[in-house]
Amino acid sequence: MIMARIPMTSGFTVIPEGEYVFRIYDVQYDEEFGKLTVRMVTADGLKHDERFSLKDSNDQPNEKALNAFSFLAKTALNDFSVTDIDHTDLIGHYLRAEVVHTVQPNRNDPTKNVTFANLGNKSPADGFDTTPTAEAMQMGSAPAAQKPAAAPVSGADIDLDALLG
Repeated sequence: MIMARIPMTSGFTVIPEGEYVFRIYDVQYDEEFGKLTVRMVTADGLKHDERFSLKDSNDQPNEKALNAFSFLAKTALNDFSVTDIDHTDLIGHYLRAEVVHTVQPNRNDPTKNVTFANLGNKSPADGFDTTPTAEAMQMGSAPAAQKPAAAPVSGADIDLDALLG
């Protein structure tokens, strides 16, 4: 019996503090609950998610979250004149940001700390500054099975005599 090989990861690590260029590879939006997640990756394959609660507990717009998301989106699009977007418009765009750590006591165990990676000092970027890993560029790309099928070829485009010999 042949055993299947299971790839190992290096585990979860918090992105170290510093300045990075991120590529947005996925954006999920639950309009009913106002939950939005922007998934990003660095050239080295480090992943970061920015989460926004665009509605408050009373189902009203959360102005602070809307302001924060608007700045991130306008910066990634490098267009500060946009008034609304489809969340998927952000996919494939780049953003330069400084990663800053915030350390807080763990809610479940106050004797331990939790480190959060927050993005500050955002600015537009045209692409990665360094050569990206293959993984960083493939993230968010649809697998071949999900990509649109090629347009069907009409019978007029096929030379059956040449194919059949």
